Amino acid sequence: MTSEQAGAVPSMLPEGRFSGRSEFAELVRQAMAAAAAQGWREMIWCDPDFADWPLGERAVTQALNDWAGSGRKLTLLAEHYDIVLRKHARFVTWRRTWAHVVECRKSGAASAGCLPSAFWSPAWVFERLDSPRCTGVAGADMAHCRVLKERLNEHLLASSAGFPATVLGL
Repeated sequence: MTSEQAGAVPSMLPEGRFSGRSEFAELVRQAMAAAAAQGWREMIWCDPDFADWPLGERAVTQALNDWAGSGRKLTLLAEHYDIVLRKHARFVTWRRTWAHVVECRKSGAASAGCLPSAFWSPAWVFERLDSPRCTGVAGADMAHCRVLKERLNEHLLASSAGFPATVLGL
């Protein structure tokens, strides 16, 4: 499958290595803008805690609003969501509104401490290879997309529901 068949990757999405927190955050912003512009059907975000992701930014939540709709699916996988709740209030509010398109999973014991930091879509992916230094690779290579999806699926199979959209009190 070519990148055109998967939903051609716009030139705004970089290919190759990235380095540093600011480049990483910009990559997330660009990916969300592309997802909204192209109407990507599915995304998987995976990170131990999403601390470095700019999920609380107005531009990211606006892109998510533009992206969300019928037939869309976003899956998040994390070891815990404490930082998301504390640091990304706009995203938490957005998640509550769009709970029907968002599935949040918590890693199982087998995945604890070894979750990748990655963004997957059928058309383009990125993965941090060194999270403390925020270095990694991004691209639209279909072989890399497929391999990353398989790895993420393994973690998802060992996961359980996490980060509910609402908390019911008794």
